[in-house]
Amino acid sequence: MKQPEVQNRFTFEENQQLVDGVRSDTMTINMGPQHPSTHGVLRLLLTIEGETVLKAVPDIGFLHTGIEKTAEAKTYHQALVLTDRMDYLTPLNNNLAYSLAVERLLGIDDQINKKIQYTRVLLAELQRIASHLVWLGTSGLDLGAMSMFLYCFREREMILDIFEHISGVRMMTSYICPGGLQADLPPGFEAKVRAFTKEFPARLQEYHDLLTNNQLWLERTKGVSVLSKETAFAYGATGPVLRGSGVVWDTRKIYPYSSYEDFDFDIPVGSNGDVYDRYLVRMLEMEESLKIINQALEGLPTGPHRVNDPKLTPPPKWQITGSMEALIHHFKLFTEGYRAPKGEVFVRTESPKGELAFYIVSDGSAKPYRMHVRGASFANLQVLPRMIEGGFLSDVVAGIGSIDIVLGEVDR
Repeated sequence: MKQPEVQNRFTFEENQQLVDGVRSDTMTINMGPQHPSTHGVLRLLLTIEGETVLKAVPDIGFLHTGIEKTAEAKTYHQALVLTDRMDYLTPLNNNLAYSLAVERLLGIDDQINKKIQYTRVLLAELQRIASHLVWLGTSGLDLGAMSMFLYCFREREMILDIFEHISGVRMMTSYICPGGLQADLPPGFEAKVRAFTKEFPARLQEYHDLLTNNQLWLERTKGVSVLSKETAFAYGATGPVLRGSGVVWDTRKIYPYSSYEDFDFDIPVGSNGDVYDRYLVRMLEMEESLKIINQALEGLPTGPHRVNDPKLTPPPKWQITGSMEALIHHFKLFTEGYRAPKGEVFVRTESPKGELAFYIVSDGSAKPYRMHVRGASFANLQVLPRMIEGGFLSDVVAGIGSIDIVLGEVDR
């Protein structure tokens, strides 16, 4: 059958202007997903007019890790190692949030002694500094301050050496676990931490000397990718992204966990909501983390590193070699796992990127029926278009870097 002819009501030029509602004098380009400055496998669809960004659409999902669904096929103990790999720059903070949720689900959160809590805080703050150092170094690379990357990784190595000392692993330690810590703090731990806290203040001042009042740095960050307080609230931004816009919000203060209420520290905030304010907030946060670490080290209590619960805690290794009952107990615990009562929990913490929360539903088995993670990077990334639209194409990289996203957490 002959198809009827379609009458075109518009001229060629008019059609060009109507395609997707975009004018013909604009251009849509891809940034990524393999662009070296996007802090992960992120693709941005940018509509530009000359050098001005008119529209930005983040395209995520290239990592497709599936961590949440994978966790539902693992026991609670096995799922712990998956949390290391969400925000792979802050594994201990992820471990802590997950462990707090499982402990509340098991009803043993009141059995976690002060030694465990203080140690967790100390390690979480070391991890916060390590994460901010990676952000500072890579953001410096983005904007041409190449030496910052080398300096920041120099200090980060000291922190990773501490993690390796306590766990044998530099990054994916799984050291904080439901019920306490994987092992007791080894001899020499305190000396290593004190060596870092003694040296780092001078290094941090060196970073300030290089960047904070540097005219080139100011020109690339001041008034760039501005995020208003109202927009940050509307999009659910948290962490330095929210505090950089002048909002005093920190989960460690608002909803204290793991004895954070015992520590004296301030919440740095910005006033303009630009790249420079987010930079300064993180720089000041590292100073506050140092204060918390020193307080935790000075007041570190004594006590066991695990709760005394045979259903949750494996027998010591020296018992396994001489006791058949201990060997069977160990085998069943790590193969079958422990069962959590039916119910659901929601626990929120403050990771270096922002608010990290776990929602876990139990059906009474040894595996979580449902695990959902509220990742800070995922929420903060949604506000990126509002930050960079209307700005210059050359400032897009600065905006991305100021959010400090990790795509392992976004694509979980």
